[in-house]
Amino acid sequence: MPTTAQRQYLTRGLSQAGGKLPLFDEWGQAISPKTVRACIRAGWAEPWFNNPLKPDWLVCKLTDKGRSMLGAAAQVELGATDALA
Repeated sequence: MPTTAQRQYLTRGLSQAGGKLPLFDEWGQAISPKTVRACIRAGWAEPWFNNPLKPDWLVCKLTDKGRSMLGAAAQVELGATDALA
């Protein structure tokens, strides 16, 4: 299961064309490269293209595995919520 930071990062790709993942969070802070690399290692994200102007930026997109994981994580959360009701 992903960490909270990883899940927040990956979830933002669900609403973007092609599953593009953000470089910055909702407050304008750069997404931690550790978070991005961990998501790539897990197969939830993949590099999309290299930015020649900013070669250190990891421009990634959500993978099918990432979409599936987010769906499964949402089901687990819903189940936990249902159990509390």
